[in-house]
Amino acid sequence: MKVLLLKDAKEDDCGQDPYIRELGLYGLEATLIPVLSFEFLSLPSFSEKLSHPEDYEGLIFTSPRAVEAAELCLEQNNKTEVWERSLKEKWNAKSVYVVGNATASLVSKIGLDTEGAACGNAEKLAEYICSSEEVKGIF
Repeated sequence: MKVLLLKDAKEDDCGQDPYIRELGLYGLEATLIPVLSFEFLSLPSFSEKLSHPEDYEGLIFTSPRAVEAAELCLEQNNKTEVWERSLKEKWNAKSVYVVGNATASLVSKIGLDTEGAACGNAEKLAEYICSSEEVKGIF
């Protein structure tokens, strides 16, 4: 039986898309059709803001793409050294929230300590943030 799989091909350790491999095990022949494209917006603005942690109370990473945007800002603007030297420490002095464990893992790779990963979705994370002592002190 043939099926359409609406996604980009991604190779796993075996060199094959895991969906195609798994579906094949059940006798399904999948044809991949990439239907989405992605483009980062506002990277220059984000980069500028990332350089001024003193202007903000914290960071909220809502997805792995948000972390990827931060990495791009650091790489494209030669800020990796200043990130390691001072910016990372300044952001770590603030609250850094994340939606989900996958995002938390990526944020930790750029050296930030996270909160809220167990919330799992935006609504629960918002409740968590609003109930935190730091936020209560602001309002």
